[in-house]
Amino acid sequence: MTLRHADTLQPQPWTDIFTDDTCIDRRKCHRTVPMKVLALGVGRTGTASLRQALQRLGYVNTYHMMCASVENPPDCLMWLDALCAKYDGVGEFGRKEWDMLLGDCQAVCDWPACAFAKELIEAYPNAKVILTTRDVDSWHASVMKTVYWRVTDPEHKFISQFSWAAGMYYPMLKKFFDTFFKGDFPNKGKQVYLEHVEEVRRLVPPERLLEYNISEGWGPLCEFLGEEVPDTPFPTGNDMANFYKRCRTRNRRQMMNCALHAVTVGSAYLAAGAAVFYLFKRFRSGL
Repeated sequence: MTLRHADTLQPQPWTDIFTDDTCIDRRKCHRTVPMKVLALGVGRTGTASLRQALQRLGYVNTYHMMCASVENPPDCLMWLDALCAKYDGVGEFGRKEWDMLLGDCQAVCDWPACAFAKELIEAYPNAKVILTTRDVDSWHASVMKTVYWRVTDPEHKFISQFSWAAGMYYPMLKKFFDTFFKGDFPNKGKQVYLEHVEEVRRLVPPERLLEYNISEGWGPLCEFLGEEVPDTPFPTGNDMANFYKRCRTRNRRQMMNCALHAVTVGSAYLAAGAAVFYLFKRFRSGL
């Protein structure tokens, strides 16, 4: 089996000390827990809150875009392979590959997973399916100001040319928007959203599907999953202000990683040059 992008994974630079990224090679992983929940609503429909809620209910781990973007960037290479297999017909990505990528997860939500509704439903036929929904106009406005801003951010694109982590994340994020949203999120995003909702409805029998607005809180979610309602408030998170702050902070820290790497490599070259010059002088003096 060849995973064209995952097979290019490079070791994490030791100079990446300003971020907390891990470097887990999913190609070496396999399924260790059953997949129980597929939350296939698109991002910005409360998926970050849903992730926290599912983990509070014991569905550990629950996969979310942040698992790839800020936790274990090498995942982005496998997601890129999955996107290329689905949209370009390049390579294969089936149950074996899903178990590598998501093998330690009992649930998955957010994008890019939502792009693989059919594939994930076929791979995990016993999992229950949640479709988070939101008013399409407010959803579109939210994405424009957050994730679409992120994928069109010149600073992010620039950093991806030098950063180990951003160099894996940015291409995957761009590929997702270019394929799932047909390369034109501002004009086609709403229609894609509506088509996606209808597709999930067609794919899943009613008894396995919960259409869910995050504002409904614990009740419908716990009833659907057969779980006790926690005695804690339903989680909230990833609002626009936090999104901007987190992304800008990550940009700065990745820049610091790159600067440290450049200084270290530059110092190594200077040291090597000095050593060569010293040896050359010793050699000349011995003539």
